[in-house]
Amino acid sequence: MVPLPCIEAGMKLATFNVNSIRQRAGHVARFLDRVKPEILFLQETRCTAEQVPAGEFEALGYTAHAVGQSGGRNGVAVIANIPFEVVAEVLPGDAEDSQARYIEIRAGGLNAAGIYLPNGNSGGEAGFAYKIGWMERLRAVAAERLDTFTPFAMLGDFNVCPTPADLAPGALPPTDALVRPESRAQFRALLHLGLTDALRALHPAETLFTYWDYGAAFETNRGLRIDHVLLSPDLAERLEACEVDTMPRSETQPSDHTPVIATLR
Repeated sequence: MVPLPCIEAGMKLATFNVNSIRQRAGHVARFLDRVKPEILFLQETRCTAEQVPAGEFEALGYTAHAVGQSGGRNGVAVIANIPFEVVAEVLPGDAEDSQARYIEIRAGGLNAAGIYLPNGNSGGEAGFAYKIGWMERLRAVAAERLDTFTPFAMLGDFNVCPTPADLAPGALPPTDALVRPESRAQFRALLHLGLTDALRALHPAETLFTYWDYGAAFETNRGLRIDHVLLSPDLAERLEACEVDTMPRSETQPSDHTPVIATLR
């Protein structure tokens, strides 16, 4: 494997579906100030790139780069306190796909992609087919990175509960796109390439969720694990810790998701 001389011990990679960055810039700023990740990927920013309140993060020493979409839908962004180069703002494989769901950067000796994978429950079977096709394109990108021995991390809202242990009993019907066999098979296909599910690697049997619907779901822990950090073999060897940070979900007017943080030794 190629050496990773630029990765410092304790480097933190994080992901957070904010469900509107303009409503939850304060939640993100408090997370950055408290946890201090080197790289944070956001999903569901729900605004154009110009509408992301980057100045709030610059005051903390972070640079933001967003891929937005009009109409208050989708949207992804990266916020980092180390230099980075944007590698891609769209998932390769479909020139007609205009949804803002992918951003990839090169920073600190690795490539890192932030993704907002389609939910697959809207639009009938065509909507579900878009989800599966998107996952197939994602697998092709991951395969290329691994084939070239590029240290690679993939973080974000995958909208997949990989196993029955990744959702509260009865939280979803078996027909839901997040648990359909085809979705789970596509997630396993990513792992079969050689990627490691960082949270499960260190917490194989623990009940851990990253999403709780609004209402009483958080208080009763009726949640889902759909936000994931996947690591290439060389990065998995450096994995020191991976945790779900529930503090942002317990704040006032939170996102329905909460961050996942992976620390590399």
